[in-house]
Amino acid sequence: MASNQLFPGFRSVDIEVSSEVKIHAVIGGDGPPLLLLHGHPQTHAIWHRVAPALGKHFTIVACDLRGYGDSSKPAGESGHANYSKRAMAGDMLHVMQSLGFAQFHVMAHDRGARVAHRLAADHPDAVRRMVLLDIAPTLAMYSKTTEAFARAYWHWFFLIQPAPLPERLIEADPAAYIRDVMGRRSAGLAPFDPRALQEYTRCLSLPGAAQGLCEDYRASAGVDLEHDRADIDQGRRLQMPLLVLWGQQGVVHRCFEPLQEWRNVAADVSGEALPCGHYIPEEAPELLIARALPFLTDQN
Repeated sequence: MASNQLFPGFRSVDIEVSSEVKIHAVIGGDGPPLLLLHGHPQTHAIWHRVAPALGKHFTIVACDLRGYGDSSKPAGESGHANYSKRAMAGDMLHVMQSLGFAQFHVMAHDRGARVAHRLAADHPDAVRRMVLLDIAPTLAMYSKTTEAFARAYWHWFFLIQPAPLPERLIEADPAAYIRDVMGRRSAGLAPFDPRALQEYTRCLSLPGAAQGLCEDYRASAGVDLEHDRADIDQGRRLQMPLLVLWGQQGVVHRCFEPLQEWRNVAADVSGEALPCGHYIPEEAPELLIARALPFLTDQN
């Protein structure tokens, strides 16, 4: 498995959350716990360039989200509730608690950052600090969708189509889906380690993987928006410190104001654009470490 080569010295675990769901993760390093969550269409392998440096300061737990990688891919339920970010955040809380971590930091990219947002909203006592990479809040992105955003993030609207249309098209050629989705971003495929690309392709080729990522997006266009609106109606805001980083060459930078959008839902937000595209941990690992480490090690 390519993932084993990408994380030397880390151990692999499979943690049972329920009778239907187990979460795959790699664990390594030493120090306070830091949960790492990946995005679409990837796996925990996205962290391979930053995990060794972070592991000198933290105990790293890099997970595959429900529906992705080597984690379970349960069939979608009516209303897609079992792929809501609330359910996926519950997976991650269970993982960390089962490892003995009642409180922890989170660094999360893309879809994983949406899970992290819900994790922090639903379980604020568990999350100490968060680093969120290249997203604005889901509700803000849907409510402020423009033609430019819809053209660039076409997959948001493709993946939410009723089953089995998008699943069938992805399953016809998972490797092409990986190449086309990731390769059409600002940097192309050049930033990616071939072993990581191999891992993304292997995992998207697993039974149920296409359904898993479609259910993730279907939930975000429905039940997740209900949860986000309820937070606003109830005046709930994130209170833990947030560091928000995004790619200056990416779609989020062009179409939204990430810092302001996060300040609309959180009390303590700092951040900036980095000179890279969407896949910050693989495109700009040194810059990410330089920005994230001081924030995560701040004791205030």
